[in-house]
Amino acid sequence: MPAVQMKNKGNLYSKLLFTITLCIVLTLLVSSLFYFFTYMQIDLKKAYQSDVSNLTQTSKEVISMTESAQSLSFQIYRTFSVSKLMFYNDPNIYDVTAAMNELNNYLSSMPFIESIYVYNSANGQFYTASRQGESGTFNKEELADQGILDILDQFQQYRPFTPIPRTYTTVSLAGEQVTKAYTYLGYDAIGRTPKINSAVIINISSAWINKDIGANKSDTEGKSYILDNQDRMLSGDTLLSKPLNEKDAAFIQEHIKKKQSGYAVTEFEGKKSLISFTSPDTLEWQYVRVTPYKQVTKAIYSIRNTTILIAVIILVIGLLISWLLSRMLYRPIHQIMNKMNILETEKRNSSYTIRQNMLRSLIQGSQSIQTSAQQQKLLQSGITFDFNSRFRVVMLRIDQLAALKETRGDDLHVYKFAVMNIGWEIGLKHYRVESVDMDADYVIMLLNRLDDGEESDDAMLREVLTQIQQSSLDFLKIGLSVTYSPEGYQAQQLSNLYKLVKEASQHRLFHGLGSLIDAQDIIALKAKEYNFPVDKERKLTDALMTSKTTEAKKVFAEIVQETAEFPIHVVQLAISHLTMTVNNILFTIQKNNSLDVEASLSIHIPSPDHFETIEELNEVFFSLFDDIQAKLSTKRSTKQGDLIRRINDLIHQEYANPNLSLNWIADEMDMSSIYLSRVYKHQTLAAIVDVINSVRLERAKEYLENTDCSIVDIAVKSGYTSSSYFHRMFKKSFGVTPSDYRKMKLG
Repeated sequence: MPAVQMKNKGNLYSKLLFTITLCIVLTLLVSSLFYFFTYMQIDLKKAYQSDVSNLTQTSKEVISMTESAQSLSFQIYRTFSVSKLMFYNDPNIYDVTAAMNELNNYLSSMPFIESIYVYNSANGQFYTASRQGESGTFNKEELADQGILDILDQFQQYRPFTPIPRTYTTVSLAGEQVTKAYTYLGYDAIGRTPKINSAVIINISSAWINKDIGANKSDTEGKSYILDNQDRMLSGDTLLSKPLNEKDAAFIQEHIKKKQSGYAVTEFEGKKSLISFTSPDTLEWQYVRVTPYKQVTKAIYSIRNTTILIAVIILVIGLLISWLLSRMLYRPIHQIMNKMNILETEKRNSSYTIRQNMLRSLIQGSQSIQTSAQQQKLLQSGITFDFNSRFRVVMLRIDQLAALKETRGDDLHVYKFAVMNIGWEIGLKHYRVESVDMDADYVIMLLNRLDDGEESDDAMLREVLTQIQQSSLDFLKIGLSVTYSPEGYQAQQLSNLYKLVKEASQHRLFHGLGSLIDAQDIIALKAKEYNFPVDKERKLTDALMTSKTTEAKKVFAEIVQETAEFPIHVVQLAISHLTMTVNNILFTIQKNNSLDVEASLSIHIPSPDHFETIEELNEVFFSLFDDIQAKLSTKRSTKQGDLIRRINDLIHQEYANPNLSLNWIADEMDMSSIYLSRVYKHQTLAAIVDVINSVRLERAKEYLENTDCSIVDIAVKSGYTSSSYFHRMFKKSFGVTPSDYRKMKLG
């Protein structure tokens, strides 16, 4: 009763402390949530103010530069030497030199100017002074900045001295360069004429204006844009027009265009973003900055996550303290219970291990039962099996062990223990049972009959063993092959019966997976005498040497299957003999055909007890037979391919030889003409005679197209002794006569 009260008291303290901890955590989370939303609004507003400040500064820079560009344009127009370039159709070299010096002076005194163009529409000439690109006099076709031509052609769309953001290409000694600039256009166009008389173009570097909205290190830091008076959305760093989807374009028109400065949190290009924008300036431009929402709220989310982490830590520490307090209050009870559990577990595990080791030693013959002291030791270990009454040795061998190791791995010993339990539970209905794990792919069961009847128990035993096989398959998905011994009557017989069962179990090779083998039947096989079938061995050799793989497989399988009626050592000897035979055949084939067979039997062939079924053993040899056949087929195919190439080479080299024919080729190659014709037709689906004629006609076409030789000479050069025959064959193949073909090609 005191122990129970102590335990309840400990639980009470644990509950109180847990409740307090939970209240603290909830308070912290609720307050953090309130601060989170408050600081979120403050952070957004702060980011907006910073963005608008930078954007407004850029707007002021653009307006300031606009005034400077306007003043400079007026000054250039008033410069006498430059005005000659604009209004004289053919200024002399001295006027051009003086004017270019003036332009270069302007360029040197104003570092923010990228280039100055002076345009005379009368002569179509551009007089350019550039900081990085080309300088000099150019016509429209020579000018690298072709984009300015589009602006001049559509000058009515632009107000004079209004900045035109653009990106264009210049050419210098370093090669082509991309320039980003604001272009200011001043022009002279009288009345409503669609043509400019003259123009002064000033390109101001965007780097001087956009330093507050310039290129960012990455897209995660946000992007700045210019919304100009032509409803274009221009990138702040590239000055290129940005394509917008319908949703983003609608948002710009509805919430930003011609609106007072402000900000909005919305989806832009599929990402939640903070969009800050300025009011329209005197140029009717607005500046927009799009910053990823996560980037703006990064610090706030970090604070939120830190707060949640602190709350979790407080909760974990509170739970840990509660648990430690409860253990502290009733630790004595735990100590007593743990000691009792440890003692019980050690006793159970030690007893089981001792029993297994002792039974394993008895079965393997390393320990015997001859004295009363040894029998008493068995009883003390909990082994009540009577080895002096009728008993049997049963081997439960696991099928497809390799596959089980791959799928179940380290848990295989657990499944073996489960197999032992299944055998023990089913066998207890009719037998006294002991199960032993032999640390291999099988389990040994020892069965004592419970009755003393004289009649055989074979039928009952087979029924019990079949039930064990089926239960293992149903509950564990593990197949078992079972072998059982004849009855023994003395403890000294145990080791011999085990050896007999172990040898008999290897006949699973022929009986198959899930078999039930009576070791008594295997004993009867030892009386038979085995003679190796030399005649079938000779057939196997002949089949492999002549590439009759199917027949070789059949003969090999027959030889192996015949050993099923003999003891396992006969099987081993027969397989060893066949291995040597196949190795000799393989060596001969490799030597005669220069083959490289990877699956060489001389490397390694496992013994028959390594295989679970005869099909697995056969498959090892069959794969080798297939490999030999494949290599031989490839070798033959390669030889025939070389022969075809030699024939084709002769035809292309000797096409002009009037004696070129199948027989001539056969004589040259010292081979049978019939064999050559058959191989060539089989490999190319064409006759040699047809190929000769085709090559000659193709050469004739080349002569007709590229030479002035007569038709008769071309026939001779192509290998034809008769021009009429050549004429007839050419028309048959190409549908026109040689003369008409030449006229058609020359015409």
